[in-house]
Amino acid sequence: MEQQYTYAATLAASERVRWRLEDVLDDDTRFDFSARFMPEGLAQVDGLGFLTPDERRTLNQIRGNTYLNIFGLVEEFILPFVLDHARPHLHGDDSQIRALLAFAGEEAKHIHLFKRFRDIFTRGFGTPCATIGPATDVAREVLAHHPLAVALAILQIEWMTQRHWVEGVQDDGALEPSFKSLLRHHWMEEAQHAKLDTLMVESIAANCSPEEVAAAVEEYLAIGGFLDEGLTSQVTLDREALERATGRILTDAEREAFIAQQQRANRWTYLGSGMTHPRFLATLERLDPAHRRRIEAIAPSFC
Repeated sequence: MEQQYTYAATLAASERVRWRLEDVLDDDTRFDFSARFMPEGLAQVDGLGFLTPDERRTLNQIRGNTYLNIFGLVEEFILPFVLDHARPHLHGDDSQIRALLAFAGEEAKHIHLFKRFRDIFTRGFGTPCATIGPATDVAREVLAHHPLAVALAILQIEWMTQRHWVEGVQDDGALEPSFKSLLRHHWMEEAQHAKLDTLMVESIAANCSPEEVAAAVEEYLAIGGFLDEGLTSQVTLDREALERATGRILTDAEREAFIAQQQRANRWTYLGSGMTHPRFLATLERLDPAHRRRIEAIAPSFC
């Protein structure tokens, strides 16, 4: 099945939905910490029955903070990758270069947005919440891989974002309003990025031999393994933030249950939900049906 995306149409859509930072978070923004930030399908805190309802809400908010900080982390490698991809096309099709530069500009804006969110969240939440990194080290590791592998990892992230909004956030009326608005604005622009990255994947793959494509798919899986290691470490950081925020130290058994549950949640949220997205799988199918079958065989480990 062929995809129907074009640079001109995607650029036009991007210009229609473009927003400013001040449209999302301004100097007066304050979050309501009596509300949940994340849908349960992503946070997966309700199964931790040893936590009180208030503690589960606090963990949900920590997961919301982590969610946006993880996005900020990955966009630190998406931005330079898109710029590097755009450079050879500076004197090519006008719509293509404008769409790619808009993609990069919007990613830079998202990084700024997430930093602004972190400052507002930290002031209101009152307890420090650490995130894996630093971003420069993560970017260096990811960008060391074949460009097609990186483009596939980014495509997974873009479709992941779409799935989270459509299937989890959009119809959840109980979420903190300002946080939900932030996710909506992010989704609006990422919807265009998913199309552009599909075009990038196919452009890069067109200049690769079948053997190079197959090797890049394996490198894409290596990137996923690297990110999975970081997400496992993030579970411990979230648990430590919960204990600081609530003053409750979990027992050894509770910590073990916490790690198991939250590791499953992280794997689904940041890996499985993107790996199994139909449009991501369709792109793999166009590269070679064998690549789709390879990912479909591995994906259940992250679902």
